Amino acid sequence: MADTRALEKAQEFVNFVNNSPTPYHAVDTVKVGLRNAGFKEIQERSNWKEAQLKKGGKYFVTRNGSSLIGFTIGDKFANGNGISIVGAHTDSPCLRIKPISKKNSEGFIQVGVEQYGGLIAHSWFDRDLSIAGRVYVNDTKTGQYVPKLIKIDKPLLRIPTLAIHLHREVNTKFEFNKETKLVPIAGQVALDKNEAESTKDSKSCADDPDLQLSPEQFESVQSVIQRHNKSLIELIAKECDVEPIQIEDFELVLFDHQKPTLGGLNDEFIFSPRLDNLTSCYCAMDGLIRSGENLSEQKGIQLISLFDHEEIGSMSAQGADSTFLPDIIQRLTKIDFSNSADKGVSVEYFHETMSRSFLLSSDMAHGVHPNYGEFYEGQNRPQINLGPVIKINANQRYATNSPGIVLLKKCATLAKVPLQLFVVRNDSPCGSTIGPILAAKLGIRTLDLGNPQLSMHSIRETGGTYDVVRLCDLFVSFFENYTDIDSKILCNI
Repeated sequence: MADTRALEKAQEFVNFVNNSPTPYHAVDTVKVGLRNAGFKEIQERSNWKEAQLKKGGKYFVTRNGSSLIGFTIGDKFANGNGISIVGAHTDSPCLRIKPISKKNSEGFIQVGVEQYGGLIAHSWFDRDLSIAGRVYVNDTKTGQYVPKLIKIDKPLLRIPTLAIHLHREVNTKFEFNKETKLVPIAGQVALDKNEAESTKDSKSCADDPDLQLSPEQFESVQSVIQRHNKSLIELIAKECDVEPIQIEDFELVLFDHQKPTLGGLNDEFIFSPRLDNLTSCYCAMDGLIRSGENLSEQKGIQLISLFDHEEIGSMSAQGADSTFLPDIIQRLTKIDFSNSADKGVSVEYFHETMSRSFLLSSDMAHGVHPNYGEFYEGQNRPQINLGPVIKINANQRYATNSPGIVLLKKCATLAKVPLQLFVVRNDSPCGSTIGPILAAKLGIRTLDLGNPQLSMHSIRETGGTYDVVRLCDLFVSFFENYTDIDSKILCNI
């Protein structure tokens, strides 16, 4: 019999994914959820002492619009107490529109794209694709350059495969050049009014003195209208409710227009893009919100940290290898929460706090594949819908160790959440996560875990319906019980 609560939570997650085609949208969706739960946004540019952060407060801060840190402060928090942290990432492998994307071939309008992260490229063929991302526009009323998020709800692009009649070996040898063959079509030149106009009497500036730019006409970089198909720019401008000339620049990616959904004979599967790693983002948000409904007995700080750029190494201003999380923790540990009469005294509790803190690095795990069982280690074979997976690697590709496993087991027992174990085969490479990066950067105890899935990094992945609510419940238990459980686990013997 289906678990009604599990199905409801899975459907909420499906809606979350549908609203989050890019890291910018994912952060925006999390912001909406946190605001609705009473969280207050604070800025990195502001003075946090003047922002009056208080015990019992709920806050969040963003960087670049694609990374977010949210936290609650327990009513019984004291300076130097620990922070329970869940870390995840907002980005997924995809195709991104190139800076100059205008292309035509054989009468087709094409869009030049660049590969982002380690996507399974062949899964992007013959899919209905659309465009989403961040667009910077010139607000002519204020003179400011304003970011706008767009998600065009229409199939716009497609990367067609070659017919089997022209490539008889396609089922046994499907190889392709990612620069020349992974190029989507967006329309036909003959049916596009802007393309027809642009081909009339076209000349090169180098060939015609009348087309040379005067100093007043000079642009340091060509406008987006010159660099991209004009009809595409007009469509983007319409989504932003501006004129094409107001668009200064954009960061746009392609996404699968087919909506995520529950599936399977008993609705046991989630068929969706970006399960890696929006699953962890959603569950982290849900866990923080639910655990923050009653902070009266909490002695610590509960925090989620959702980073961009994990899929390309995390080395950016808003990635896990940046100063984002250390900066936020440094600022929190310099605020005097003691209600001391002498507010002029400087406090510094960073190292004491870090030694008492713990990070759950949550990223998706490899569920055992029924058709490729030989690729999995003989004993450690996680199953979809049997609970979150603790990820272990002797070479520290994952940061898990025994004290962390003891901690998570106790949290899981209280929440009645089953756990699984995963280790990669000795003859197979092992991916990594933000866990080892943050463990080394902060000196914080860390455990890697995640929900099991199939088809990781495909445009369409498969996860377990019943695993979503379990990961949510596990995070709630971690936030609510960490301080008490951690006090019983001895680490320095």
